[in-house]
Amino acid sequence: MASSGQAFREVRRLPLRRTAFVLAIPPTVMLALLVWQVVLGHAWGKQPMSNSGIIGWTVFLWIVYLRLVTVRLVTEVRGREFVVAMRGLWRSRRVPAAEISSVETVTYDPESDYGGYGIRANREGKAYLAAGNRGVRLRLSDGSTLVVSSQRPEELAEALKGLASRI
Repeated sequence: MASSGQAFREVRRLPLRRTAFVLAIPPTVMLALLVWQVVLGHAWGKQPMSNSGIIGWTVFLWIVYLRLVTVRLVTEVRGREFVVAMRGLWRSRRVPAAEISSVETVTYDPESDYGGYGIRANREGKAYLAAGNRGVRLRLSDGSTLVVSSQRPEELAEALKGLASRI
């Protein structure tokens, strides 16, 4: 649950089963190339890359892969603000309580409504989506909309309504 000073906190993983497999292809190919050329001593191609280049690119691609598969959607209601972030990729988006006009729970189709998971935008506004099809829609004072997915949308909506009532 939430710690002191937090009315709500949720950390969610992105649904990456198929995507993780596809993302693993480049570092795996580089690892195979590393074994072929560096370990077994067989040059790959007519103008092979240097061994240090292969080692460097292999390490780099594995670091990028591990970074991408560990991204989390972190949602917090704390103090006088709402904070949402794709931890590991983007900075946090902070929404002060004074900017929240309305809050409602919603059901959506991530594929047809937003084109998938992650940080998405359409003509209605911005969305932070992880696994599932339920979340909370915030209407902000500037007229924009923010949708945030949640496994506990009712609890998040209540925390946001409580946040808005404290201003």
